[in-house]
Amino acid sequence: MRVPRALRPFALGQYRLLTVALAFSLFSAGCWIVASVWQVVELGGTPVDLSIVATGAAVGLVLAVLFGGVAADRVPQRRILLGVEAVRGVAFGTAALLALGGTIEVWHLAVLAFVLGVADGFFYPAYSAWLPAILPADQLQAANGVEGVLRPTLMNAAGPAAASLLIAIGSPGLAFAVIAVAQVGAVLVLLAMRTTPLRGERVDDDVHPLKRTFLDLRDGFGFLMRTTWLLASLLFAVFMVLVIMGPIEVLLPFAVRDQTGGGAGQFALVLAAFGIGGAIGSLWVGSLRMPRRYLTLLMLGFGFGCLPLAIIGFTDALWVMVVALFVCGLLFQGAQVLWGTLLQRRVPPHMLGRVSSLDFFVSLALMPVSMAIAGPVGEAIGLAPTFLVAGLVPPVIAVLTIWIARLGRDELAHPLEDAPLSTGPIDTVTGGSAAAGFDRPVDEPHPDDRDG
Repeated sequence: MRVPRALRPFALGQYRLLTVALAFSLFSAGCWIVASVWQVVELGGTPVDLSIVATGAAVGLVLAVLFGGVAADRVPQRRILLGVEAVRGVAFGTAALLALGGTIEVWHLAVLAFVLGVADGFFYPAYSAWLPAILPADQLQAANGVEGVLRPTLMNAAGPAAASLLIAIGSPGLAFAVIAVAQVGAVLVLLAMRTTPLRGERVDDDVHPLKRTFLDLRDGFGFLMRTTWLLASLLFAVFMVLVIMGPIEVLLPFAVRDQTGGGAGQFALVLAAFGIGGAIGSLWVGSLRMPRRYLTLLMLGFGFGCLPLAIIGFTDALWVMVVALFVCGLLFQGAQVLWGTLLQRRVPPHMLGRVSSLDFFVSLALMPVSMAIAGPVGEAIGLAPTFLVAGLVPPVIAVLTIWIARLGRDELAHPLEDAPLSTGPIDTVTGGSAAAGFDRPVDEPHPDDRDG
């Protein structure tokens, strides 16, 4: 029987284990979102207090992600993920002890959020760089679709729902304790996996490791600056994140509470709507071949996926918020599947960790600013104008980016939809023709090319 495209990666045992570990991790992250928010609320916190906690996570991510990318290209990715999941477990356990002991304060949550942000900064580059070492190129889009299903389903639906239930029957501290246990599951699964060899170039010089780290960062930035489609896409992401992340992370809980009279359960329902929409969008896109107009479609998906946010501040109906976030998730996560596959297909394997980290660093560089100003801006001008800007600005920037950077011309010159399909197990993983060295790995000539 012909296996559906979306399920083909599950033929490999290592991928199945990685998916289980990812599921534990995403479930914990989803629980933390709701539990930490409602811990702040129970402490009598304001949007400014929640901004402090959210900013801690954002700062930790931005500070760590570049070094996480270098590590992902130089250290076996399995070891990095093991360390990350262990640190996350300790952080969740600490939150549980403080909350259940009645001594937790907002600054505790901010510090723990910072630690979790640092852990995320190492997790994402390592995961992105490891996946093409486990799967062949034609299965990467399907695997990114699976991740796109798991991430919103567990992080935005199951995790928040479980946290709201635990808060209802106990307290945020109970939720912290449960997710600390879930992290043990993630560590055990990763221990059962094999360490794969690093792909790409090897560095055997006598350069000091600290200097080598900054040389690797320089090479990553150089690749970014001379690769037009990558630079344009990340500049768009910078402005998109600035206008949407603060309102979503900081102001949405208060919009649910103040406009609909809802509590933790209603907030979890809104997040679940985003998760369900994202799961459907990811599964749909992951089941398709890479489209011919992949750059145009992913940019429009990100941009117009933000448009429903414009109505959040103008409605007091919970169902309207649910529908709006469902549409956001559908378009946003579908575009994210294309973006992840694009990086894995068009970036050289020895640079993938650094480019993945630069993806997070550049696109999220203003996330701490967005988190920090969201609370004060929301209190100064109101929720409705803030969400209106969050919904209307990204579509305009997306269209301008496609036009100014000539992304349509680039995608036509570099098609990705014609990769052959793998039907059975593999012994040697190339990660695509570019990763194998058969085709040029970038979209334009580089000044330092040696092939004439």
